[in-house]
Order: sequence, then structure tokens, then C-alpha cells
Amino acid sequence: MASRWKLWLALLVSPLCLLQAQGNRYEELYQEAVRCADADSLACAEMLFKEALKLEPSHPGNAMVFSNLGTVQRRMGHDGDALQSYTMALNLSPLNVPILLNRASLYLDMGDEKKAYVDYCNVLDVDHENAEALLYRAYIYLERRSYAEAETDYLRLVRLQPGSILAQMGLATLYQRQKKYRQSLDLFNQLVSQHPGNADLLVARAGLELEMGQMEVALFDLDSALGLSPSDAGIYVMRGNIYLLKKEKELAKSDFEKAISLGYPRRELHSQLEECR
Repeated sequence: MASRWKLWLALLVSPLCLLQAQGNRYEELYQEAVRCADADSLACAEMLFKEALKLEPSHPGNAMVFSNLGTVQRRMGHDGDALQSYTMALNLSPLNVPILLNRASLYLDMGDEKKAYVDYCNVLDVDHENAEALLYRAYIYLERRSYAEAETDYLRLVRLQPGSILAQMGLATLYQRQKKYRQSLDLFNQLVSQHPGNADLLVARAGLELEMGQMEVALFDLDSALGLSPSDAGIYVMRGNIYLLKKEKELAKSDFEKAISLGYPRRELHSQLEECR
């Protein structure tokens, strides 16, 4: 009788020990995968995340595992696999804001603005004040020329984050697209005044000034931008294009050649260089 009791006890305890050991192994795989990802051993991290999922396919933490797997795959340049992993994660946790943001960002990188828009809307349904979703949904509206909707999102974002350069630049760009030049210039002037060391703001303002026909003012801003960022090839290209408009071919050629020396593809400047002859 005693030996029979021991047998039943063993049969009851063994599965519990097995489950505990399996759970520990799942956690070990996950933690090791995270360490590999942090160390940029991405192939190793991908393998370990997959092994954890295979070990416990119904584990409640698998949404996060799939999400981390997607991020690793994205870092590896495997966008299709990353998209599939993010989607699996959202199948398990449909309203998870960080995962929705990850997939939306990936959709944008892949050029699928329509699906990114849906994900950003879903984020904002859950978190009405999510700054990232507002910023990128506004951008999508801007690209769609849905200017009223873009302005609504940008203004909401400016109210939430008054110091956000991206939100105010987005609003200034929106006004520029609508040819509301005075409103756009006022915003750019305010931003440049608040952030005098930001070359990107000077370049953006120069683009507006050029569109307004103020070439000399635009050149002044580009000169200032190059003082802050002298190795930015794109600024030389922009300044060279203005010199070309002014028929100052030697100055234009000098800027185009400087841009090429900084890594700008010569083939993309072929027509401009021809005009400089």
C-alpha cells in the first residue's frame, strides 16, 4: 500500500515539475534572446525568440515575444518577416499600443500609408493623446492633401507638446503646402529664434523663402546652415540649384562638386552639371 501511494504521488508531481522546468526554460530563452538583441547578435536573438514560441505556443507572454521578434527581424532588414511577427503579436493583443506603433512605423517604411493610417487611428482610439500617432497621422493626412485633418492633428500635438519642433515644423510645412506663406514663415521664424543651432530649420525656412521668390534670403539661410553643418551634402545641392537659377554657373558647379565629394551621387546631379557648362 505504501509503495502504491508513492507511485501515485510521483505521477502527480512529475507533470508539475515538468511544467515548472518548461516555464523556466521559456523565461531563460526569452532573457537570452533579449541579451543577444542588445548585443546586436540579431540572428541569435531571432533563433531564441522562435525557440521560446515553439516551446510554449500558448504562453500568455507570446504577444511580447512576437513583438520583440518583429523588431529584431526589422533590424535585420527582413521587413516581411517583421510584419508577420507584429501581426501575430496583435492577433494575441489587438489593442497593444506599442505593438500597433511598431507595425504602423513599419508600414510607413514599406510605403503602405493606408495600413499605417489604420494602425495610428487604432492607437488614438485607445490613447487619445499619443504624440507619435498624432504626428504620423498628421503626416499621412498631409501627403493625402487632407489639409483640414492634418491641421487638426498638428494643432492637437502642439497643444500637448508646445516645445515639439516636429509638430511645429509639420504645421509650418502644412501652411506652406496651402500657400499660406505668412503663417508658415512666422512659424519658421519663431522656431529658428528658439533653436538657433538647428541647421534643419534654416534649410526648411530657405525652402519656403525660395518658393516665395526670396532667393537672396534663402542663400543667407543656407550659408548659415552650412556654418552649423558643413558636411551636409544636401545643403550644397540646394544652394547650387539656387545659384543655377541665378545663372551663377561657377558657384553652382563648385557647390555640386563639393556635394559629390561629400558622397552625393554624381549621377543625380548630371543635368545640373551639364547646365553649368
